[in-house]
Amino acid sequence: MQSFKAEVMRKEGYDVDPNRPDDVKFEVAEEMGIPLTQGDNSDLTTESVGKIGGKIGGSMVREMIRMSQQKLANFKK
Repeated sequence: MQSFKAEVMRKEGYDVDPNRPDDVKFEVAEEMGIPLTQGDNSDLTTESVGKIGGKIGGSMVREMIRMSQQKLANFKK
């Protein structure tokens, strides 16, 4: 799943280290103006954290749907 996350976020234009795909959340947070840091982020709202996770997770879900649709289309041929 981690390599999938790295691949998807790289396609989205993020600079992802394949050995540390979770680090992309810091780049996403910076892009959104959310002050996410290593360690304790208890000062962040659930809304802010959800925006970061939603951007990453949403991209992954879209790619999974695209892949499934492609497999179904190829299966029907």
